[in-house]
Amino acid sequence: MKAIVYNQNLPATDPLSLYDTELPTPTPGENDLLVAVQAVSVNPVDTKIRRNADTQGQQRVLGWDAAGIVVAVGSAVTAFKAGDEVWYAGAIDKPGSNSEFHLVDQRIASHKPKSLNFTEAAALPLTAITAWELLFDRFELNEHNTKDKSLLVIGAAGGVGSVLLQLAKQKTQLKVIGTASRPETFEWVKTLGADLVVDHKKPMAAQLKTLGLPEVDYVISLTHTAQHFNDILELIKPQGKLALIDDPEPIDIRPMKRKSLSLHWELMFTRSLYQTEDMIAQQQLLQQVADMVDAGQLKTTLNSDFGKINAENLRKAHQLIESQQAIGKLVLTSF
Repeated sequence: MKAIVYNQNLPATDPLSLYDTELPTPTPGENDLLVAVQAVSVNPVDTKIRRNADTQGQQRVLGWDAAGIVVAVGSAVTAFKAGDEVWYAGAIDKPGSNSEFHLVDQRIASHKPKSLNFTEAAALPLTAITAWELLFDRFELNEHNTKDKSLLVIGAAGGVGSVLLQLAKQKTQLKVIGTASRPETFEWVKTLGADLVVDHKKPMAAQLKTLGLPEVDYVISLTHTAQHFNDILELIKPQGKLALIDDPEPIDIRPMKRKSLSLHWELMFTRSLYQTEDMIAQQQLLQQVADMVDAGQLKTTLNSDFGKINAENLRKAHQLIESQQAIGKLVLTSF
């Protein structure tokens, strides 16, 4: 089968950083779906692993967002059959989705939205899982416990932020403030439902006070947490909650004690990595997201289509991710 691989840590501008090759088509294990990949999207985790993960000279396949068609199933699979259209974000300890065929555990996949094509669908799984787990698993928010509460989303124009804004507006009563730093990202964040938008390249606490919101109950930091940490400490309410997904430079969390703040980490691969008892929760939440999409409550966050799935186009997508200029999600379609 066709695949795109890397075997050494190189800049995305180097032709050998990601290259086309042929690999054996995998065989499903008992819980696996064998999927003919129709579209994939690119996430910051792809670029981080390409730059840093030691391959020991072996060819590795990246990519964890995919939409495709089931072509075979394992002996224990009950919820899917050949011909089903699925979407998923895969597992970080398994080969990725940048290949013509891909194995995914049935417990972390669901049927894709009927109203989206494969390109539109591939933009959503990893970010939707991350956003859902941040809001509803880590913060345990719902429509009943969020009245008169506020949420600040730092880096709201990226992939996770783009779906998180929508979920927060659809499933909670939160007042949602997003951050952006350019005119086009300001507009993108407003379009996705943010009640207010502030510039994260300027002191955010001061901007919020000017807007009549001196403190917020919840903060989700999606990028540059260390850089924003002191600002967050100022603007978050006593007994507030902070969640993050990035890998910040070392930060001293001791100042959080004075306000009795709680800190929540989110990694959407945790359930699959540790084969947790509730691993199937990702299948269930993805199906709820699919139902919301089909009901017109959520829209795809696709913003850039990089064309055919091949190494050249994938390297270009990695370069845009690393430039930190991406808005929404980047997708490649069809081998």
